[in-house]
Amino acid sequence: MLQQEFIISTKEKWNHFISRSLHTELYHSWNYHVLDKSGEPLLYVYGEEEVFIALPLIKRKIKDSPFFDFSSVYGYAGPVSNVSFESLPESTMENFKAAFISFMKHEKCICVFSRLNPFINQRKLLERIGGIYENGKTIYMDLSTPQEEQYANYEKRLLRQVKQLRKKNYVIKETMTQDDIRCFCEMYWDNMKRVNASNHYFFTREYFTTLLDTTAENSKLLMIYDSATPICGAIVFYSKDVIRNHLSATSEAYLKDSPSKLLTDEISQIGRRLGVKYFHLGGGVGGREDSLFQFKSYFSHTSMLDFTWRFIGDQEAYNSLVEICGLKQADKTNFFPLYRSAQLADAIS
Repeated sequence: MLQQEFIISTKEKWNHFISRSLHTELYHSWNYHVLDKSGEPLLYVYGEEEVFIALPLIKRKIKDSPFFDFSSVYGYAGPVSNVSFESLPESTMENFKAAFISFMKHEKCICVFSRLNPFINQRKLLERIGGIYENGKTIYMDLSTPQEEQYANYEKRLLRQVKQLRKKNYVIKETMTQDDIRCFCEMYWDNMKRVNASNHYFFTREYFTTLLDTTAENSKLLMIYDSATPICGAIVFYSKDVIRNHLSATSEAYLKDSPSKLLTDEISQIGRRLGVKYFHLGGGVGGREDSLFQFKSYFSHTSMLDFTWRFIGDQEAYNSLVEICGLKQADKTNFFPLYRSAQLADAIS
């Protein structure tokens, strides 16, 4: 049996494998990965005969250490293949495991963390490599159902509010102008300050401009205006199967009017026009059933479990880094890898 491995870090070859995969989203793309400045983007590809498995990763240097680790981009990536993971032979999955662990050793990467895509059964492949961890519930709408059924699932008060918002003279537009991008950036930054978000959520204007420019085939900037005043907006990602509100913001002056409810409803309408099957609303912060989760649940009662993948390839090196930080493996925290936890950012980053 012919077995092959490829380590890809160029756009043309990256896109070659992603475009041939069964189920992919913008989160798997080269253009999205190169925007992540936390490390080096690479696509690990393992193949047998006509079958391949492609795993996009970010390789990050561990400060004051000869080691690296692997992580995933912000969003829902994880492995993809040109066949369904359910149909992969057991031998192929075991061979992938052995090859990937060997690859990690060669790259001096001691562990890997990745958020998984809830619409792809990636757990079938990865549950044999380290562990699969629940990350709470994630909410979605089935846009293949009739519009009336979608609205029947809205919380009654929410449906009234959406109808009232649609009667106002708000202007909803899909846009790519620099002025609209600037308005969205300013609203977004104000939102992040208001909720005391971590620094890594404060994306620059250049980031937003490049993101929308390089992913234009699968993204939109959706803005809502009250006359000339921007009041709400979102960067929307979509594939052939799924549409998502990737990042959104609301003007503080309009919070009481909740234009984000109109925005969410409008994204569902865009999804229907595009022929997309699912609108993935997501879950709460850190997988918790918090106020954000409750807001999303007003739109749909349909949910599934969200998962992350974690694997330690070099336990000795991992333990050593944790000890340097003054922690123990038994410490009660869900953060992974432990040596990169937020409170230790000044020690190792």
